[in-house]
Amino acid sequence: MRLHRNLVFAVIDGLNLIFNEGEYADKVVEKLLKRDKRWGSRDRAFVAETTYDIVRWKRLYAEIAEVREPFDRENLWRIFAVWATLKGINLPDWKQLAGTPTRRIKGKFDELSKTRKLKESVPDWLDALGEKELGNAVWTKELHALNQQADVILRTNTLKTTKKDLQHILAESEIKTSFLKAYPDALVLEERTNVFTTDAFQNGLFEVQDASSQKVAAFLEVAPGMRVADTCAGAGGKSLHLAALMQNKGQIIAMDIYENKLKVLKRRAKRNGAHNIETRWIENTKVIKKLHNSLDRVLIDAPCSGLGVLRRNPDAKWKLQPEFLTEIKKTQQQILQDYAKMVKPGGKLVYATCSVLPSENQEQVKTFLTSESGKDFTFVKDEKVLAHKSGFDGFYMALLERKTN
Repeated sequence: MRLHRNLVFAVIDGLNLIFNEGEYADKVVEKLLKRDKRWGSRDRAFVAETTYDIVRWKRLYAEIAEVREPFDRENLWRIFAVWATLKGINLPDWKQLAGTPTRRIKGKFDELSKTRKLKESVPDWLDALGEKELGNAVWTKELHALNQQADVILRTNTLKTTKKDLQHILAESEIKTSFLKAYPDALVLEERTNVFTTDAFQNGLFEVQDASSQKVAAFLEVAPGMRVADTCAGAGGKSLHLAALMQNKGQIIAMDIYENKLKVLKRRAKRNGAHNIETRWIENTKVIKKLHNSLDRVLIDAPCSGLGVLRRNPDAKWKLQPEFLTEIKKTQQQILQDYAKMVKPGGKLVYATCSVLPSENQEQVKTFLTSESGKDFTFVKDEKVLAHKSGFDGFYMALLERKTN
């Protein structure tokens, strides 16, 4: 591979924004890709994938480069030189890369890779927490899996097309996909490409949604004609899936504390042809109280650490702090206590997170079921999705049923 100066400078600028300015990697990459209209797909892929790669392995590369945060531009170039060397790329004769100790980099990589927290590039506290909650063997495998690049998975919008027809439509645009066994609506891209510019996406034939995330709506056991709430709906990926599963019949109340996210959901619902979704901004507790004892199904896709989705959000492990985890667990339990009251007798509730930590998952459900609010519910089933077993994001979902008397 030959390095091009304008592409590498874009990567360095992006890393500066992510590491030193605290910006989110996905937003930074989105901005970088608009930098030069002359860039082709390979150029864009280089900028995106290199930026994410260096973010993912920040600690390991910084240790090898012998630099400490905050990183000045010279430090960022040293980190980039480590990345390029370990990828086997011949370094050009640029002043920023002069004097790169190629042989020492490879030797240091071999040495540091003997220690898991360095090899898998995570903060000390997070490595210790993962081992404590999942055990040494499972955490080692899971951490390695969460450092792999995520596949691009599509969810067919069955309100408008079938999976087989969608595959043919995409093939006409030279986008090859494969079916995923046990995921009825999923297609996986055989090569990464920007699917958002396709007519198929603009016409609402699919959404991009990881395979594990696609399990959640189905876990709620909805049927056409039901009254359902998606209580932490965000921009509505699961609300849209629920609408498809319900064949546009019944009512989906998509709720969130962030009104701007619900505005995005409205646009997505229109594109998807999902007509049974109503949005409600949770601006106060009255919004929840009005729905007490009235819903057939309630989905709580709770805010969480996001450790299960590190493959697509690698910068999250550097932004995450122990204090946030402590607070988010309190929030998760409070949401469960409050939102469960919307389920009517005989109705069902799903509590889900994109975390792999039992303290955010099974333990939260156990705490709820032994509480005053949870005594009216029975545990039906749960599913723990680990990235190293599934090959997809880490997820958890539990199905609870409200007693009829």
